[in-house]
Amino acid sequence: MKPKNIYIALTFLMTLLVFESAHAQKSIPQRPIIQTSYTADPAPMVYKDTVFLYTSHDEDDAMGFKMKDWLLYSSTDMVNWTDHGAVASLDDFDWVPYDNGAWAVQCIERNGKFYLYCPMPGGVGIGVLVADSPYGPFKDPLGKPLVKNSNHDIDPTILIDDDGQAYMYWGNPKVYYVKLNEDMISYSGEINVEPTTPQNYQEGPWVWKRNDKYYMSYASTCCPEGIGYAMSDSPTGPWEYKGMIVESSEKTRGNHPGIIEFKGKSYVFGHSYDLLKQRTPKFYERRSVDLDVMKYNSDGTIKSLDYFSVAGPEQVGTLNPFQRVEAETMAWSEGVKTRFETEWEGDFDWDRGKKIADRWFLSDIHNGDYIQVKGVDLADGVKSVEVSVSPINGGTIEILADSKEGTLLASVEINDGRQEGLWKTITAPVSTPLTGIHDLYFVFKGEKDLFYFDWWKLN
Repeated sequence: MKPKNIYIALTFLMTLLVFESAHAQKSIPQRPIIQTSYTADPAPMVYKDTVFLYTSHDEDDAMGFKMKDWLLYSSTDMVNWTDHGAVASLDDFDWVPYDNGAWAVQCIERNGKFYLYCPMPGGVGIGVLVADSPYGPFKDPLGKPLVKNSNHDIDPTILIDDDGQAYMYWGNPKVYYVKLNEDMISYSGEINVEPTTPQNYQEGPWVWKRNDKYYMSYASTCCPEGIGYAMSDSPTGPWEYKGMIVESSEKTRGNHPGIIEFKGKSYVFGHSYDLLKQRTPKFYERRSVDLDVMKYNSDGTIKSLDYFSVAGPEQVGTLNPFQRVEAETMAWSEGVKTRFETEWEGDFDWDRGKKIADRWFLSDIHNGDYIQVKGVDLADGVKSVEVSVSPINGGTIEILADSKEGTLLASVEINDGRQEGLWKTITAPVSTPLTGIHDLYFVFKGEKDLFYFDWWKLN
């Protein structure tokens, strides 16, 4: 090859490598979708313009199943998820005899009320909590199980049919169902055992209706488990097995489906051990929720996925940074955790006799940790940034565009913690003018135990 041609080839190769490197930096994976906690048994609910994702919760030190409460996340764009912490726990049921067994739940709205159906393994039954808001607080209206049928009363799922009749399905290794009354906390008729339990059914049913067809997805095959599904012309079956939504493989191991439609697209949720595998080669019951787009064929059957994609679904809409954004809203994170505190400030609580305020914020922030927020619309430009923080040893928040090594938008200096425990708002100027839509990276720098981070806002 002539020297000139070698030079051209090398130049092309270097350009390609630079492009690939930049692309790799920008394409932060979104599998799993939650990184600050271990989450399982996803139960998504669409209410108005928001997806509310209820999950069970494996504790950070779980060896086997160590599950005490249920968590809530929300999103309006399917990529940035806001952590709302524990929305309910086993402590909400006075009749439950243990503090470990908060298995798969589902929440559904009816007539302005929100009903959270909670299974208690070991033959204790299925309870129900009720709230006036999807965020809670949830209360037990019955003081006893809604259903107490057998040792297999797990994984409840709810369908409200077009005629208003509600059904609850549950069970392992068989499918049980019952007709719920309009109050959603009682039922009529017998508890039925589905005579044609779908092929390869294990547990974790999720039932929905589309174009006059009824669908039941579930943890399928064992072991490992993928997500299979069956179809029917009736909410009570018979159910005809149609195939796999997510194929079973060693990547999936166990699974639990959640299916929704949101802003014109269908989505399938499941769980895996992807986050655990990033941290240790050892196996523990510490699962993480995954998400992907689900597509139908022209005959109503569902196209099969080999596995959840690394990139996850495309963003639906953009994020507005000119209003307060909770720091626990993110598409990806590394290192940080979330934390809840009740503090002596805010409105006076006459029942508790003091001023209180509830905060949910980022904690465990160390040098090099970061969060990524996708699709932030900077519009015609930004002049300054505000952050609400509580210093410990202090440090810096660097806000960068499009990658961790991208364009520096602003740098916020946070003093040491001589006033540790107090929250303050710090404003810093924007050093680089940027417009349009960008991914933002909040990169934390300092020595150790830097600060707590509550919210941010651009001006």
